[in-house]
Amino acid sequence: MSGAPPGGGDAERDAHALRARIARELIDAVRDVPPASVPGALCRICETFLPDVSGLSLSVMGRSAGVGVVLFASDGVAAQLAEIQYTLGEGPCTEAVRLRAPVFATDLALPPDTRRWPLFCAQAVKAGARAAFSVPLSGVAGALGTLDLYRAAPGPPGIGEVRTALLVADALTLAVTTLDHGSSESGGVVLWLQGAESEREEVHQATGMIMVRLGVSAEEALLRLRARAFARGSTSLDTARAVIDGTMDMGHE
Repeated sequence: MSGAPPGGGDAERDAHALRARIARELIDAVRDVPPASVPGALCRICETFLPDVSGLSLSVMGRSAGVGVVLFASDGVAAQLAEIQYTLGEGPCTEAVRLRAPVFATDLALPPDTRRWPLFCAQAVKAGARAAFSVPLSGVAGALGTLDLYRAAPGPPGIGEVRTALLVADALTLAVTTLDHGSSESGGVVLWLQGAESEREEVHQATGMIMVRLGVSAEEALLRLRARAFARGSTSLDTARAVIDGTMDMGHE
């Protein structure tokens, strides 16, 4: 006699069906669309599957730990939350990448979340978020990025919501890895992902310039870049661009 719980087979079949539906709708959404329209198309599909969150974003990681770029965001708050985490180097997103597991912050205004990420929580609440959830996009060598969700009100996600978020992240992983490697129907998507890579390269380039200018390691150069961004109330990407174009001298702290 099988030890599986009653209905377990049905639940597994439902999960497979939902995963296939999400993947199919993601691919259909970007078929034959220009590169500039890809982020919005993917974002809208994700929103339809996760209607109970206030907003969401998708980020992919760069080659240096903690360096990422936002590929799409449903609103300004979602985009700001992602940039805050990459600038500060703390938050559910960076933790999900490190652990390669979902991370849930159910009340950003109270412990234990404020003890885990004091700077992020203060900035996130100021931006308009009270709960944040991050699900990694898991690749063979590590997390490729994260699907990040937030709510304007505190509280944990429901079991069904967590399951759907995991399936959406799986489908996004498949879409990003497949389309990034030149699927025949992905011309616009590849160009878009290449554009995201060029944004990440700006952070790498600025980090290298700081290394040479100050004679520090790559890790310290990136920390200095983030610290300057935080002090200016800016993002790591905008600060990197200022370093590259010479309007910011990192030699004067």
